Amino acid sequence: MPDARIIAAIIAPLLMLAASLPAAGQTPVPTDKDKERLKALRLDHPRLIAFEEDFARVRDMARGDADGQRWMRQLRKEAEDLLDKPPAEHKLVGPRLLGQSRLVLARVYVLALAYRIEGDERFAERARKEMLTAAAFPDWNPSHFLDTAEMTHALAIGYDWLYDYLSTADRAKIVRAIVDLGLKASLPTYQKQNWWATASHNWNQVCNGGMIMGALAVADKHPDIAAYVIGRAVESVPRAMATYAPDGAWPEGPGYWHYATRYTVTLMAGLTSALGTDFGLSEAPGFDKTGLFELCIYGPTGRSFNFADGGDGQSRVPCLFWLARRFDEPVLAWEERRRADAALTPLDFIWFDRRGKGPKAERVPLDVLFKGIGVAVFRGAWEDPDTVFAGFRGGDNKVNHSHLDLGTFVLDALGKRWAVDLGAEEYNLPGYWDRKGPRWEYYRLSTHGHNTITLNGKNQLATAAAPITSFVSRPELAFAVADMTAGYPDIAKSLERGLAMVDRRQVLVQDEIECREPAEALWTMHTDAAIEIRHAHKAVLRIGDLALTARILEPAAARFEQASAEQAAPQKPNKGVSRLHVRLPDKTASTRIAVLFTPGDGDTKAPDVRPLAEWR
Repeated sequence: MPDARIIAAIIAPLLMLAASLPAAGQTPVPTDKDKERLKALRLDHPRLIAFEEDFARVRDMARGDADGQRWMRQLRKEAEDLLDKPPAEHKLVGPRLLGQSRLVLARVYVLALAYRIEGDERFAERARKEMLTAAAFPDWNPSHFLDTAEMTHALAIGYDWLYDYLSTADRAKIVRAIVDLGLKASLPTYQKQNWWATASHNWNQVCNGGMIMGALAVADKHPDIAAYVIGRAVESVPRAMATYAPDGAWPEGPGYWHYATRYTVTLMAGLTSALGTDFGLSEAPGFDKTGLFELCIYGPTGRSFNFADGGDGQSRVPCLFWLARRFDEPVLAWEERRRADAALTPLDFIWFDRRGKGPKAERVPLDVLFKGIGVAVFRGAWEDPDTVFAGFRGGDNKVNHSHLDLGTFVLDALGKRWAVDLGAEEYNLPGYWDRKGPRWEYYRLSTHGHNTITLNGKNQLATAAAPITSFVSRPELAFAVADMTAGYPDIAKSLERGLAMVDRRQVLVQDEIECREPAEALWTMHTDAAIEIRHAHKAVLRIGDLALTARILEPAAARFEQASAEQAAPQKPNKGVSRLHVRLPDKTASTRIAVLFTPGDGDTKAPDVRPLAEWR
């Protein structure tokens, strides 16, 4: 048996080390570097995102030109509509309080800004009621930490922007809630360095962003926990910022680009206003280009190429104003001004930028490859609502929020979307987040539910990626080719898809398939249009009086078929959505499928079909 003195000599240092570490959930002692970050803290309020002089500028804008007056009428109406609504409730939907957190966040921003501009105490009082109700919740649902982060953000902004209106007792209640229900709830994750603290997707920015805003709001009253939280958050955020490299694109799709980038910009703006620096976070590679991704991923219909989870509507993105100023990209300000009338947010007032012309005048490219995420977009022209637009994804099925959609595409023409992406399914369905379980059985997430190829009726491999191997942009021909072979490992020797824009008005989708043995290949496109199959090789899609013609150029034996995409409950019904199929008569070991889309109902000249290897 070992000598007791030897055992004691071994154990004693370990006990001392354990005693020096904070227990999970207890407030740790900030490092000297953590404390140093807080030395420049602006002590007066408001200090988050905007100062009093910023609100004065907004007041001048709201009383000045016609745009400012129109925006102010919108903001005032939104604030007045909230006066008689009951406060949010501690009510979970599935595992989430997120809907209520977002409700509080949106209301506080609107009401607090309306008060700062107009001085109407009805708005401040309604915001106070909202915040005190949330502050009295038993928790902010830290098991789904996005809920906690967004609620912390809400109360931080309200506390800061309404500081002079709130009583001493109100402030104490709100500060206690920010610390106890927000910041302290983050400590186990920061101390263990797990989950969202080490993630590289949207959870990182949203959770860290909410904690940064809460910590900055109360840093003068609770400096130790604020310094510690800000320190850990500033060290964590670069993991997510690396996702913007090399070209600013976001792999979770445009919907989650908005969510992640809105919080990224907010946390940077909060740090800069309160501490005078964002500690270099905005200098991350690719982040200076991320506004271009948001600009280009939308077609002329105003609908995005909404790959992965998310809808295709235009986002409310005041961060485009911030990005325009930070990186001197005035075209982003032009884009946000164009959107703001339909989707105005309070931060549009704060970050407003009058500079910039449209993408046509600013010579933004018609075709853009986002190589980091394997997405290419093509358009016939900028600022023409009827032009042709196509979005094409090689992609990576492993990405957070991804679907099994390697090779999918969307298509706009004549002011309508003809090839659609159905978007996300209901998040609370059983097993939705189980990547090894039923997630891929849901139609919208499966390969069957996308505009791509299935082989033998099987899903693509959930861990596969399809890099874009070639990209060319010329006036008469622009194209991208993706190698999708990895998506079909047991069936395909090789499978490549090319999407080309021909003469800026036709779109060609071409697949080249080599199988290990004969397999059933099925080509699918989803559409809201009515489908009229004229003959085996020609289908006319109609939306009202408008038409788009689809033609099978190869193989000769293929034929168009039509089927419904509607699904039974509890899945979303996809009501009115049809599938246009290209079906081959028999299984095949080798084939090339080429489908050409032309606006209108006619037989215009088709380009020659050449092997993808010869596309130049």
